[in-house]
Amino acid sequence: MRATRVIYVAVAAAAILLGPACTDKRLSDYETDLTVLDRELASIPREAGPAARAEALYRRASLTGNPEDFLRAGSAADEVIRQTGPVEEFVLAKADLDLKRHRPVQAGSDLQLIWDLEDNVAGRTLQADIDLQRGRYADARRIYENVIEEEPTWDRLARLAYLESLTGDAVGADALYAKAEDEITAKELRAYAWVEVQRGALAFAHGLHEAAVAHYRRAQRAYSGYWAVEERIAELLGAQRHFTKAITLYRQVLARTSRPEIAQALGDLYAFMGEVEEAKPWHDRALAVYLESAQRGDNSYPHQLAGFYADVLLDGSEAVRWARKDLEQRRDPAAHDALAWALYRNGEYEAAYEEIRLALSSGIADANLYFHAAMISTAAGHSDEGRKLLQRTAVLNPQYTSFHAHR
Repeated sequence: MRATRVIYVAVAAAAILLGPACTDKRLSDYETDLTVLDRELASIPREAGPAARAEALYRRASLTGNPEDFLRAGSAADEVIRQTGPVEEFVLAKADLDLKRHRPVQAGSDLQLIWDLEDNVAGRTLQADIDLQRGRYADARRIYENVIEEEPTWDRLARLAYLESLTGDAVGADALYAKAEDEITAKELRAYAWVEVQRGALAFAHGLHEAAVAHYRRAQRAYSGYWAVEERIAELLGAQRHFTKAITLYRQVLARTSRPEIAQALGDLYAFMGEVEEAKPWHDRALAVYLESAQRGDNSYPHQLAGFYADVLLDGSEAVRWARKDLEQRRDPAAHDALAWALYRNGEYEAAYEEIRLALSSGIADANLYFHAAMISTAAGHSDEGRKLLQRTAVLNPQYTSFHAHR
């Protein structure tokens, strides 16, 4: 029996046991795992050394996505490396944490501590992740295909699927995600939920809301209470104009994770609804975390800051400043798009046009990018090109004008 069929059976059984509304007070799957992790952390004896604590903190950060958890886990991994040298497990964990915080340059420095990267499949996979964030798509594809040929794990297949989705091959990307699910065991329901979220996000990006609903609901049943699932459902509810349900769910998600992007999404939803005063405290909350991170020199949120100043505060000058900082770390189309949009907001239309052409030259197929390119091209005097780009936006995602969260 294929792994996905086993998982579907497990999910169905869970749904029967819990009932359709899950109205009892039992802990969700997410809450259960977090409780177990926190008990494990509390029970680690002082004499155990930093390695056990670093490993548990890494797992906690991967589960919660909280900025403070990433900082604690990264510091713990650094401490292990300082005390014991470049132990492979912790070098790889540190590189992965840096990538999750959109710091590919630092992640590359981490991997340099590994003696022979060519013989390390996990290290090469992370190198491909670095290439992806740096906009080196051909290099990333080559490595992903090679490591999949050697060890076709679910997470490597999912990585290649994401790369396929960037170039507009939604069918090929979804097929790879389905293959990834076949490699997931019945015990890895969080991994299954994560892949289903990616499939739902892919459908959402192409305006296929009903398909997105189906994937998100499967993810929700597989691993209940997971913020990564529910914030996507909240976004979709907002796009479908079920505003009260979306707001309620966003607030529930924010009770579980302190990710500032989700606070911004809730503020953006209120703004989309025309509720500017309701949006402000959520936008303020997100901005405070973004800026606090920047003041620490953490460099995790320049991309979000560029978008925030461009679209929330309409401050082109500050948007440009943060977009240029983002480009120092990431050289991918999203970073070039962010700078182009910031320059547009700052009234620098010709410079914005040159920058957006760099983003488009990558071959990426993204409705947000096409829309920005259309606005910029029109402002720079290329009205025919702008009209064609708007048409491409509508073809790629007929639902583009509905609500969507900044990412």
